[in-house]
Amino acid sequence: MKQLLKILSSALVMVGIFSPSICVSCMGSATADVDTSTVRSLDVKRFMGRWYEIARFDHRFERGMTHATADYTLLPEGKIRVVNSGMKNGKPAESVGKAKQPNPAEYPGRLKVSFFLWFYSDYYVLELAPDYTYAVIGSSSDDYLWILSRTPQLPSDVLLSLLELIEARGYDISELIWVEQ
Repeated sequence: MKQLLKILSSALVMVGIFSPSICVSCMGSATADVDTSTVRSLDVKRFMGRWYEIARFDHRFERGMTHATADYTLLPEGKIRVVNSGMKNGKPAESVGKAKQPNPAEYPGRLKVSFFLWFYSDYYVLELAPDYTYAVIGSSSDDYLWILSRTPQLPSDVLLSLLELIEARGYDISELIWVEQ
């Protein structure tokens, strides 16, 4: 049994070393030119429900995904069930994960999300509508960015305002991929 645990531990270390997409939170902090500060207040219960992906930065794990949504469900003890779904190559695709809010008193907008064992990645709520109709999500690095909405489309004036806010934070908005809904 000890030998098996030693082999599994070594394998997981190797996965962490050779597959950085599995351990995003192991990466360095944000680029100095990008503001990754989060919202100062987050009502997790109001954040629950369905969100439509309006735009995102390109990532291997979502490449080619259309009709992308994220469904959040509050579970007992404050945990969150995450179901990301959409269409990939014309077929339904789904990833089920979990999220948590590690320090809600000090950093309410900083969550952690996991889709694989205990490997958690940053999930930062950067911008949030007062009525919780749209959100901008990032991480501690400038590699990840999503624009989410409660509806499949955002009004153009709201979208332009969000793009200005995102650009003012230092993100390159030309890198956004617009998601077909």
